[in-house]
Amino acid sequence: MTKSATVKSRVPLNRAAGSATLGGRGSRNNAPASAVAALAGLWKNKIALAAGLFVLAVVMVIVFGIPKPEAKAPATVEKIESPRSSGALAARESKFDFGSISMAAGKVTHNYWIRNTGATPIVITKLYTSCMCTTAALVKAGRKFDPYGMPGHGYIPALNEPLAPNEDAMIEIVFDPAAHGPAGVGPIERVVTIENNAAPPLELALSAVVTP
Repeated sequence: MTKSATVKSRVPLNRAAGSATLGGRGSRNNAPASAVAALAGLWKNKIALAAGLFVLAVVMVIVFGIPKPEAKAPATVEKIESPRSSGALAARESKFDFGSISMAAGKVTHNYWIRNTGATPIVITKLYTSCMCTTAALVKAGRKFDPYGMPGHGYIPALNEPLAPNEDAMIEIVFDPAAHGPAGVGPIERVVTIENNAAPPLELALSAVVTP
């Protein structure tokens, strides 16, 4: 009985010891493996995040680094002078250049066309020039009014001539390059003023280079 008891008691003891030993070794081996797997997963996430940020940075550089096409200016630009106007009273041109003119050739003339662009009649009250060498006359419906010169170099009477809606008239300008004698040689600029009852005065300019 003593021998049987001894044998029976050894088998459970050995099995129990073996089980404890195996169980202890298994738990020790599983702990490092789990830690390594967790670290590997963390590194994979970091690498994926870094790769995503890099790709995003590259895309932004490409998108924002591409220069936008600039609007090309036309090869040639045609200069068009807009009609000069003062309220309803308008002129087809605001300035005329005679170019080079000679005193010996005598007076030169240019005509400015004006129009009442409004819906009601206006009245041209006065017409005068900026220099005694220049005169201006109103021509309307085939009638030419007396020329007017510079205030202070003669009496400038009121004109008071009506201009109907859409009616045209002409301002005849006469410039005398010899009026100032030798002192008048060189570039000159003159102004013609048309006063009216609808708006501020309308000013028309002329220029020239006077030679002997």
